[in-house]
Amino acid sequence: MTKHIGIVAGSSEGAALCYRTICLEAPAIMGEHNHPEITMNSMPMAQHMPHIVAKDWAAVAELLLASAHKVAQAGADFAICPDNTYHQALPYLLPRSPIAWLHIADAVAEEAKRLGYARLGILGTKYLTEGPVYRMPLERYGIERELPDQADREKINEIIFKELVNGIFPESSRLYLNDVASKLKERGCDAVVLGCTELPLIVRPDDCPLPSLDSTRLLARAALRKAVEE
Repeated sequence: MTKHIGIVAGSSEGAALCYRTICLEAPAIMGEHNHPEITMNSMPMAQHMPHIVAKDWAAVAELLLASAHKVAQAGADFAICPDNTYHQALPYLLPRSPIAWLHIADAVAEEAKRLGYARLGILGTKYLTEGPVYRMPLERYGIERELPDQADREKINEIIFKELVNGIFPESSRLYLNDVASKLKERGCDAVVLGCTELPLIVRPDDCPLPSLDSTRLLARAALRKAVEE
């Protein structure tokens, strides 16, 4: 018996990528046409965004908690949230959650350690890059982190919320993100974290100046492993 996965969705693009990754990669482990049972609750981003802009993570946690109860009532054994930024609410959420959660930054940090990376550039919303989500998981593995400069953080934030979450992926934005990765490489980074759920949909590994760690797919794979573990 596999465990039932609960997906607490933020953006539709990121949640869809996470769900699709689990379903496409599961057959290699579980057999043809097979994957763990998955329940998703997708609360509108419009309800989350005022609290995110205000950096009111306790209020974000209340919304995530409501979703967690819904997937738990549907039978989910544990939950994941594909949205990196939302993880700032987890300290408020976890003590009250009806089920366990996997942390997206833990999945990324474990992969970075496995691959031998020592200094990661963090791409994501300004709330994510300026917040604590990746700090402690990377520190546990002795991995340093580097952030884009202030202007780049603001521009990437705009790209994410005005374009990517709406399914818009302009070539100009892809090239801009590559330029930011180049700057991080010049500052000593040996890989870059795609720390926004939608970034893997626009950053191409074959032409990014640094090796990329796809947080969305890494979380999906961690959930798949947990679902099939004995």
